[in-house]
Amino acid sequence: MPYDNWLEKSPNKAILSPDRSDKAILKFTDIGIEKIHIDAVYPVLHGKNGEDGTLQGLCAMAGIPCIGSGVIGSSVCMDKCVAKVLFKNAGIPVTNWVEFRRGSAPDFDEIEEKLGYPCFIKPSNAGSSVGITKAHNRKELKDGIDLALKHDYKVLIEEAINPREIESSVRGNYAPEIAENLGEIKPAKDFYDFEAKYEDENSDLIIPAPIDDKTKATIKDYAIRAYKAAECRGFARVDFLVSRDDGKIYLNEINTLPGFTSISMYPKLWADSGVSVKETITRHIELALELGVE
Repeated sequence: MPYDNWLEKSPNKAILSPDRSDKAILKFTDIGIEKIHIDAVYPVLHGKNGEDGTLQGLCAMAGIPCIGSGVIGSSVCMDKCVAKVLFKNAGIPVTNWVEFRRGSAPDFDEIEEKLGYPCFIKPSNAGSSVGITKAHNRKELKDGIDLALKHDYKVLIEEAINPREIESSVRGNYAPEIAENLGEIKPAKDFYDFEAKYEDENSDLIIPAPIDDKTKATIKDYAIRAYKAAECRGFARVDFLVSRDDGKIYLNEINTLPGFTSISMYPKLWADSGVSVKETITRHIELALELGVE
């Protein structure tokens, strides 16, 4: 979430040094300015100004390595509409969608003909499932668009399938690797919204996901291809939908700053591969230092 001021735990303001040679934070205290050298920035932010490339660009301008994807990978994966086009052009299946922008009138007939009901309405740029609704009729579709427009000027309206939600953990720079097993999410609610992700302990995370070997291999192949196509770096969680009706696989999204809470899938999948959270974080830092500033 954006803030008016960037603060440490103390009330003192801190900014990145504009001098690329010192790779430091300037901490403003009551007695002056303290310069604190840093090797890399580890962003622990979701949403706009955190994982959309803006913070990553700030670090690049300051000459400081930033853990995770850079400007391109972060911004591409943050914009759901742009990502859809990119993945489709890369030959990775995605669900059908319609894009809508503020300032124009939605063509409800087109949406209903192409997608039908139910369908999902999402702000194109937002994190943690904020502003997402599921519409079962035209009124709910209109209300969902109005809500999404409060979070972004562009809206993704997406076909709803009857899915299983399968997730993978990928890390690396130019030669990414993927955790051995995949995970499945069984949300406590109708879909995995903000409350189900962060507040409802009844959502289940199943590792390994109970899927056949062919589906597992295909998802892992798609995950690496999507990671490379989106110019991701460092680490990401790559999410898929597998239709319960016909078994078709669809790439849902790439999260370039996945959650690291006690109920988060990304660290759990690496832990399942025998990599502790501490080791995972250390590897992320190593990858950022190896990459430097692109």
